[in-house]
Order: sequence, then C-alpha cells, then structure tokens
Amino acid sequence: MQPLIDNARAHGQRPEQFARLAAGQSPQVLFITCSDSRVVPALITGARPGELFELRTAGNIVPPYASEHPTSEAATIEYAVEVLGVQDVVVCGHSHCGAVGALVRGDDLTGVPAVRDWLAHAAPEPRSSAADDPTVAEAVQNHVLAQLLRLRSYPCVEQRLKSGQLRLHGWYYEVHTGSVHEHRTDTDTFEAL
Repeated sequence: MQPLIDNARAHGQRPEQFARLAAGQSPQVLFITCSDSRVVPALITGARPGELFELRTAGNIVPPYASEHPTSEAATIEYAVEVLGVQDVVVCGHSHCGAVGALVRGDDLTGVPAVRDWLAHAAPEPRSSAADDPTVAEAVQNHVLAQLLRLRSYPCVEQRLKSGQLRLHGWYYEVHTGSVHEHRTDTDTFEAL
C-alpha cells in the first residue's frame, strides 16, 4: 500500500496539470470494462484525465435496462450519453476473465452469493471445451457482443444510435500480451487494432 500512498502524495504536487479539470469534463468515450485490476483503461488507451468516462463492473456486465429499478450502471450509461454527450461507447472484455471463466466452467458460486447473483445478468455461456482455455478468449468475445446487444436496449443508447450520434465498439484486451482486438461487423471477428 505504501507505494500507492507515496504516488498519491507526489501526484498532488502538480496542481497546474489538473487546474483545467475544475471547469468540468467533456469525455468523448464511455469505456465499459471489467473491475479486474489488470485492465487499466487509461493505460490501454493512453487517455489523459477527462478523456474517458469509465464504467467498471465485475465481468464488464451491462445489466438489463429496467426503469422501475434503476442501477448504478444504468445511471452511468444514461449520464454519459445524455448529459456528457459521448460519441462512442467501448465495451472491453479481457483474457483470463474470472467472471466469464466461472460461467463457462459452471463454478459453484454459493459461497459468494452477490457475485453469483450479479453474474446471472450475463448472457448464458454454454459450458464447453473453452473452459479448458485459460484465456477464455472465445467466451469473452461472445460475452462482449452480448453486452453490446444489451446496451442497445437502453432507451438513450437506442435513440442516439438511430440519430447517428453514437457508435458502439466491442474490444477484447489480452492481459498477457497487451494487445487489443476490435470486433469487425463486416467479418464478425475480433481483429487487432
């Protein structure tokens, strides 16, 4: 913990670098990704403070939209789209994902009921030989596409997509190589950026 504290102290020693941020934020991208500590959106994209609006959830899950039961995730998405006017939304899954791996393997999650119930929001991934692949690449990529589909059902996203004011992107990040792949709709494959 001490190295993190030391860096936080040093970070606050450069207020001139951050003064412009007091005027507000105007990110162009909502970046939805996993809470996994190996996935660092600013590091992956090179974004500076104020350039990405982030939503991090276990397994980069976008829960179903339900206006009668708002969620933090729905509020974040709505705020990014309606208030901040982001032009792009990236859903970024990653290799070696514990959440997707648990689904693919059919892990017993009774000891972590909140995790079990949260993962119930994920699109069901059939157990398969992919469970033997520690990267769970194919399952994660399918999961990213399912979350993009779910995102399209949010009224604010649907409206902005129809008007051409918003674009959706599916990314797959390899934690073991640092490479990023994007889903190409024309070939229905994930290809290196």
